[in-house]
Amino acid sequence: MSQEIAAGAAIRRLRKKEGLTQQDFAARLGISASYLNLLERNRRRLSARVAMQLVGEFGFDPKSLSADDAIGGVTGLQRRLADARFADLGLDREDIDDFLTNTPQLAAAFARAYDNASPSPGTAKAETPGALGEVRAEIDRWRNHFGDLDEAGESLADEIRLSRGELSQALVERLRERHQLSVRVLPQDILPQTLRRVDLHARQVQISEMLSPQARTFQLAQQVVELEFRQDVRRYVEGANLTTDLERALFTRHLNAYTAAAIVMPYRRFLRACETTGYTFPVLMRRFGVSFEQLAHRLTTLQRVGERGLPFFMARIDRAGQFSKRYIGASKAEFLGAPQTCPLWNAHTAFAARGDWVPQLIDMEGSNPDRWLTIARAVEHQAADGAAQFVVILGLDAKLATAIDPWHGQSLSPETAMPVGPGCRSCYRANCLQRAVPPPDWNAEVVTSGRQSTPFTI
Repeated sequence: MSQEIAAGAAIRRLRKKEGLTQQDFAARLGISASYLNLLERNRRRLSARVAMQLVGEFGFDPKSLSADDAIGGVTGLQRRLADARFADLGLDREDIDDFLTNTPQLAAAFARAYDNASPSPGTAKAETPGALGEVRAEIDRWRNHFGDLDEAGESLADEIRLSRGELSQALVERLRERHQLSVRVLPQDILPQTLRRVDLHARQVQISEMLSPQARTFQLAQQVVELEFRQDVRRYVEGANLTTDLERALFTRHLNAYTAAAIVMPYRRFLRACETTGYTFPVLMRRFGVSFEQLAHRLTTLQRVGERGLPFFMARIDRAGQFSKRYIGASKAEFLGAPQTCPLWNAHTAFAARGDWVPQLIDMEGSNPDRWLTIARAVEHQAADGAAQFVVILGLDAKLATAIDPWHGQSLSPETAMPVGPGCRSCYRANCLQRAVPPPDWNAEVVTSGRQSTPFTI
């Protein structure tokens, strides 16, 4: 039986965007106007056959028919509606699913209003505030896939690969021949707290000696992007819903790095290598000359129509469990919106694992899906005045994890999954021995005789 989805509101928006009547739109799809009318009112489900006709006629991505990407899906709405102000409404997951399916634009309007409103007393908002939060929301809106930049980077990689061998040297030659810029590696005392800079007077791209070979190549690729793909990047920035110069600068920086990754790890070659190696991370790192963090970034972007990779999410945490990076991609891992991680998530132990891979099957209650295979590894960023340490985490829906290379015998059986939560302030798991604080709408129950094993009863 073909897979079917409800997508009435999305189809209606597409038709209006194209300026077509129901009759004309139906004719383009080869269906009757009455059937289209039923689709738009969610009286019929969108079949895979009609979805493919939408792709052929309008270049439309079937996955984008779900209008929940900027909201966080049913889980994202459920988190917002768990606010104490809505406690008397008795909303369940089915109610929320109906709201999102039948009126996605109204659901998006509610989510936007809620996110911008003052929180109820005692509530800590999960989203990152300010410019970083706005930029992350924009990246999530695109699911961290920018097709035009991928194609531009891939074309350049193919062009320089035909005439040069090793990528780093090819980029050096590109800068010299096309832009009359030489590349010079300078001591850290000459480039304090600087990774790369352009000295136009000396016609040099100056690179810090503190960078690893992988990081040097990536910085050279970014320099080429800044010189040759400025207009391509600017089109995405100008089309974004960003209001401040800081937001636009941060988004530009992300897009420049994204395009550099498309040069270092060209889409088709990279996806083919992923599939033929079973997503074996050490092999991919060696084959493309990249670090684990660079690889993790790239794995969240593989969403080209007709050439999709596995939907990984990527995050980076510090020793305090705070997120400094998080890219959901197409994974639907909305629980990454919490400001801190759960202490039961063994990603924290990767700091002491000395570069070893740390896999874990986790059960994230309330997320969809709820079970994830996560793989963590410690990384170090070397700078002139010291080194910063982080753990980079890659995660994948457990149902899809059988497609990747086995990780140290990690079981994917549901009963072996560790129950974790999205940080204590957002977590409603009962009887957790590790809980530090209760959720904001917790109803206090104080035991006056004896002592319970857990400090808070949920």
